[in-house]
Amino acid sequence: MTHDLSNRPADRRAGFARWLATKDCTDCWKAARDADTESKEEWLAARRAAELEAAREWAKRFDMPPLEGPEKALDWGERSRHQLMTDAHTTLVMEGTWDEADWAELEEKARAVSRAGWWIDQVRHEAPHNRVEMEGLHRRPVAAGW
Repeated sequence: MTHDLSNRPADRRAGFARWLATKDCTDCWKAARDADTESKEEWLAARRAAELEAAREWAKRFDMPPLEGPEKALDWGERSRHQLMTDAHTTLVMEGTWDEADWAELEEKARAVSRAGWWIDQVRHEAPHNRVEMEGLHRRPVAAGW
C-alpha cells in the first residue's frame, strides 16, 4: 500500500514509515478482522457468562428479587441491574456524599423494580443521569457532571 508522507514533518517521516512497515495494509487488516468472527463470539460469550455469574452472586448477596420478563431478556436484565446498581453505589456512596442509610433506601426501592426490560432500558440510555435516577429511585438530585 502506498502512503503519502508529505504532510508529516520531515523529522517524523522515517519513524512513521518504519511503524507502517510493521502493520498490515487496510485491506489485509479488514480481512483478518472479519475472519476472526468466531473467536470474537467465543470471547463475548465467555464475558457475558462471567458478567451474569457476578450479577447472580451480587443479587443473592444483596437479596435482590428475580426479574420478570421474556426469557431472552432475563440474563441481560440481571447484568444491567448489577451494572447500574454497582455504578450507582460507587458514584453516590464511595465517591459521593451518600451514607449507608441513603443507599439502603435506594436499594429497597430498586428491589421493587422487577421488570428486566426496565433495567435494560436504563443501560441503553447513555445519558449519565439515568445511571442513578432510575425513574425516581433516588431522593436527591444527581450532582452536576455525572
